[in-house]
This record gives sequence, C-alpha cells and structure tokens, in this order.
Amino acid sequence: MEPDLNKLKNNWTNFVDDNILDENTRPIIQRSWKHCQKIKIDINSGKGESIDAQQLQQVLAENQELIKIAQPIMQNLYEIVLSSHFVLVLTDKNGVLLDTIGDEVVSMRASELRFLKGTVWTTEAVGSNAIGIALDEDTAVHVVGAEHYCVPHHSWTCSATTIHNVKGDIIGVLNMSGESHKLHSHTLGIVVAAAYSIENELALSHTYRSMSASLDSTEDGILVTDENFNLQWMNVGAQKILQLNMDEFNELGFKKIFKKMDLASEIWDFEETTRYYTDVTAHTGSRKIQCSANVSRILENDKTQGYSIGIREIKHLHSAVNRVSGNVATYTFDDIITQNPQMRMIIKTAEKMARFKKCILIEGESGTGKEMFAHAIHRASSFSQGPFIVVNCACLPRDLVESELFGYCKGAFTGALSEGKPGKFELAEGGTIFLDEIGEMPLEVQAKLLRVVETCTVSRIGSQSERKLNIRILAATNRNLEQEVKNKSFREDLYFRLNVIYLHIPPLRVRGDDIVWAASHFLDRLNREYPEHTKTLSKEFLAGLKLHPWPGNVRELQNHIERTFYLCPEPIISSDYLPTPPPKYGQESKALPPIISATMDDLVKANLEKILTETQGCVEASAEMMGLSRASLYRKIKKYHINIKDYRYSSQM
Repeated sequence: MEPDLNKLKNNWTNFVDDNILDENTRPIIQRSWKHCQKIKIDINSGKGESIDAQQLQQVLAENQELIKIAQPIMQNLYEIVLSSHFVLVLTDKNGVLLDTIGDEVVSMRASELRFLKGTVWTTEAVGSNAIGIALDEDTAVHVVGAEHYCVPHHSWTCSATTIHNVKGDIIGVLNMSGESHKLHSHTLGIVVAAAYSIENELALSHTYRSMSASLDSTEDGILVTDENFNLQWMNVGAQKILQLNMDEFNELGFKKIFKKMDLASEIWDFEETTRYYTDVTAHTGSRKIQCSANVSRILENDKTQGYSIGIREIKHLHSAVNRVSGNVATYTFDDIITQNPQMRMIIKTAEKMARFKKCILIEGESGTGKEMFAHAIHRASSFSQGPFIVVNCACLPRDLVESELFGYCKGAFTGALSEGKPGKFELAEGGTIFLDEIGEMPLEVQAKLLRVVETCTVSRIGSQSERKLNIRILAATNRNLEQEVKNKSFREDLYFRLNVIYLHIPPLRVRGDDIVWAASHFLDRLNREYPEHTKTLSKEFLAGLKLHPWPGNVRELQNHIERTFYLCPEPIISSDYLPTPPPKYGQESKALPPIISATMDDLVKANLEKILTETQGCVEASAEMMGLSRASLYRKIKKYHINIKDYRYSSQM
C-alpha cells in the first residue's frame, strides 16, 4: 500500500509546530525527527555541504575498491530504472557522496540540493533522509515526502541501505532517490538486492586477495591458464622463478617456454586431475631453468577449461632432499685433533685453500681423517650453505656408477624410474661433492667424470642436453694416485684435473705426540658421557700406545680407547689393555722401526725395565708411574722374570 503523501505532510506539521507525534508515523522516522529536533536542525535547510578538494581526494582513495565494485552494479541498476527519473548515489561510511548516476532531469533537481559528489548527507548535516537514517540505524529504509525533516526534501522519495565489508562493518550506503509521487513498492527491494551484490563482490575480492597473498607467500611458482594455455594469473613465486611478468609470459607463449610439456596432446584418464613432472626445463630467452612441475586440470561439466600449474626450481627440491637425507657437513677444522707441527701446517693450508673453488685431492691411509678434512673444507668455503654430498666410489655397483653419479632421463634404460632421476652431481648443486675412494672409480667412467670436472656441466644418461653446475669437487683416496697413473689404472688427465690442490694426511704412527693427545681426548669424551665410570690412562699404557703401529690410524685408536673403556673394570687403564700388533704388519711396512715386530710382552717388559732403571728399583715410585698397585707391579716383575735387585745394585755402583 502506497503512503498518503498528504497524511505524511500533516504528521510532519503536527510535530514541527506542536511537537505532536502521530501514532501512524513509523518509529524509525519518529526517532530521527526527535534527534533532528534535539540537535536543532533548521527545517528550511537540508542542502549538502561539500568537503574540501584535498579531503575528497583522500576519501575517494580510501574507498576506491568500493567505488570500483559498485560502479558497474549501479550502472546496470540505472539502466533498469532509466525511464523513472531516479538518481543512484553511493556514499562512504560517513555519508560523503562518492558517486552519482542519473539522467539530466533528475540530476539538475538533485544539484539544487547539492546532492553531488563530495557533499555530506548524514542526519546531522541535512536532517532526516534515507542515507542518514540507514547509517544511524544500520538498516534498509525508504523515506517518502514529508517523512524527510527538511522542507526542501519533501518532494523526494529515497530508498537506502548500508553496505558492509566481510567483517560486518559499515563501509557505505547505496541510495536511490526520485520524485515522491513516483514511489514504487519495489524500489527498496531493488536497492537492497544491488547492495547485496556489492557485498558479495567485496567478499570475493577479499577472498581473492587473501588467496593471492597466501599463494604469493610460497617460493613455488603457480600459473593459471585457460584451455589454450593463455596465462590468466601467476603468483610472485612464478615471476621470480621465470623472471617474467604476465605480459612477457604471454608474449613468449606457454609452448615456447615449456617446450617439452605437450599437455594439449596428452590423454588424461577420466578421473585423473593432476600430473607430476620431475624434470622440466623453462626456456626464457637465453636462460634455462630446471624445474619440477605438477599440472592440474580445471574442470567444468567434465570438460577441461584451463590448467593450474605449480613449478618449483630443482635446486629447491634438491635442497629439501638433502636436508631429509642428512647431506650436511658436521666437522670443522677445530674438530681435527693434533699437536703435530706437520698436521698443523696441513690444516693451515687446507683452511687457506677452502676459500677457492678449485678441486682438492686428499691422500692418506685409511683412518687418517680425510673425510673430516673434506667436511671442514666445505664448512670453511663459500659453498657452506649448500649440500655436502659424500660418494664412496668403492661402494657403487659397477653397472650403476654412471646413473648414480650423473642421473638419467625417463626411459633411459630398462628398470629406470618413469620420471627419471637426478645424479649425485645435480644433488650437490650449490654445495660440495666429496668423491671418497676415487682410486676405485672404473676406468670407463673416468672419461665422463673428467668432462664434468673440466666443464662443470653434467649430462644425464639418455639426455642430449647438459646442465650447468655450481659445485665444489673434493676427492680422496688411500692409494697413491700417481703410481696408479703409472700402472694405467687411473687416467692421467683426470688425475691432473683433480690434483689442482694436494693434501697428504700423514699416518698416526709418524705423529707420536698425537697418539697420546688423541687417546686422552677420546677418553675425556667418554668420561663426560659416562661420569659414573670415569677412568684415567696410566703412563705405562700411554707409552705402550706410542709403540703400536696403528695401521688403522686415528679410527683404530679411537675404537681401541672406546673398547678399553668399556672392558676395563678398574679406574686406571693399565698396560694390560694395550693392543697387540697386527699379524704380518712388519712384512708389509719395512720402513717401521724393528721394535714393531716384537711381541706385546716384549714391549711391556722393555717399558717396565726402563721405568725401574729411572726409579733405581724403587717399587713404590715405579708403581705410581705405571698407575698400578704395588701388588700388581710385583706380579708383573715376577711374570717377566725381572730381578729387582739388579736395578738397586746398579744404582749403587
């Protein structure tokens, strides 16, 4: 039922003249009139006041998303009511008009009331009106004729409703105003529907921004294309990986960038939505970027409407693999235990050479610490943040050496993984590869290894292209590679390529002081680990250690100290726990002193006689030096048929 305009006029007159509110006046209008009366609004005023130009520019900037979303919806709505001579108005949360759309007739009438962009239309500014009441009550409202508080508005009918953001806060008002006699019952419903559409678009925009922010926070690249592979959207990660923006990408074209990803010709199973590619090359001008990719179809009515493509640089994938696999260096030069001047010079040289990218060849017997040096060199180098890949060449099956080192493409050979596999050199990208026991490398593989070392590129088995590498190469062997070259079992050219910087780690037996130093260090570590079983090393035991040849070097010494610690029940480890010389060692190492071929009993007896001579046969002093009780010392004297009087007598001569 349309309101009676004359009745509304009478109700207004009764209120402003006699302060009488008719019971037929709607409560929402009553509350607004009372507020206007309280703040002393002039009933003959009602023209909007403009804010200054600078303020207006700031307001427009703050509400640009609302304006951008609302304008096309307002334009569609205006076309519907075009012949009705209505004006559409959008305001901000403070009632400032942001935009107006109307025909010439109604716009001229509106301008008389200063119903224009940049004017304020709150209740406090112009009295009761639909915009002001909607903001005051946060509701949808229509105000007809004399329901307006100010007289200049009585010829108008206005329908308005608030617009909210995703949090529910008021951010603006949508209003439709026209001549009061043209009021239609559906006007308010149309305005509410339009405001609802604006709110939905704002919510979608917020969701889009949230998703974009989330997708931009990942290092992975994400591309969205249509069914013809025209790029529709790409995240920041994809732009960084490819170093292209959307326009540059589309100028090159998907098929030129990803030449080997022929998605259009691939047949997808009905339920298949995603495919994975572990080895993809992106061609962007002169650059080639190695990536892994996953491709998902965007379906609509079971038809492909586009693709979502995730890409990740191989180096990041390899980095994750290396972290999980524990391909990291753990030792530094501080962990290498030595007091030997020669070893200290070698460490100093290694520290200096670690700064350079050139190959380093480390030679030395098994157990001398070649791998520790490799760890330390990596940690001290510019590659320290990258992976540390250890390859034991002696452990690689002969028929798998190439595939392990250099990798292979899909279908390279029977039994190969369908997606191919990167080799150790690729996994070492940005870091160090340590080729341990390089002397065991088969001759037929050495030629390909030579090319990798020379060019810093690697070609997978079955591939026609090469991949550029940024790695540091270290190699170690317990063989004499120079002699191996003479024996024709190691390539001379590869030897010279690896032997740019040479380190030779001397065996433990020629570093006498290091034997005692290292043994004490290993024992201290065990004492810290098992404080309830603390032990010390007797002087006799330490002296005996120095006489042992240690064919297994530091590794053998460490194992022996640990074994002795666990087996010895006494707090002082005596010479009873000295190691026995390895069988036939004397024949294998003729350069060693003749004493090495003696039995352990001979060594212990010689040590005991030396101590008795030094103490002039004093049992108490000798026992203290050897870390034994007097009873234990007497048992050894008896065991080795030593006449204690001979030592006391000789001292008196």
